Amino acid sequence: MATDAQLAFADQAGSFYAREYGFPPVTGRVLGYLTVCDPPQQTINELAGTLLASRSAITGAVRELEGFRAVRRTRAAGDRLDRVSLDPAAGLQPRGFTPAPYLEQAALAREALALLSDASPERRAVLEEAIAFYDFLAKRLPEVLAEWQDQRKARRAAN
Repeated sequence: MATDAQLAFADQAGSFYAREYGFPPVTGRVLGYLTVCDPPQQTINELAGTLLASRSAITGAVRELEGFRAVRRTRAAGDRLDRVSLDPAAGLQPRGFTPAPYLEQAALAREALALLSDASPERRAVLEEAIAFYDFLAKRLPEVLAEWQDQRKARRAAN
C-alpha cells in the first residue's frame, strides 16, 4: 500500500516532468512512484489502482517511459502479468549528451540565417545566438558526460 508521502512524491514528479519536459502528468507520476514504491516492480493494475488512473493511461505512460529507456517490463516464468520497474541501466547510460541533434539544430539555424541574409541585424541576432548555443552544446555535452563517467568511476572505486 502506497504511503501518503510516496503519493505526494509521485504528484510532485508528475508536475515537474509535465512542466519541464511536456510529459503528460500521469507519465511523470508513474516515473515518480516507481522511484519510491515497494516493491519496486508493479503491475499495470497496481499502478492504475495506486495512482487513481485508468489502465490505458498507465499503459501509455509506461510505453512512453520505455521509449526513453527509463522503465522496463519483465515477466517471470509462469507469471501472466508484466511487472514494470525503473530500468537499472538508465542511470548508467545517460541520454541527451550526443552532439548530433545540436549539430542538426545549428545547421537548421544556419539555413534560416541564409534565408534572412537581407534581414535586419536584430532579426538575425536570434539565429546567430542559437547557432552559437547549439555549437556550444554539441562541443560541451560529450565532455560533460566523459567528466561524469570519470567521477562515477572514482566514486565507485572509493566505495
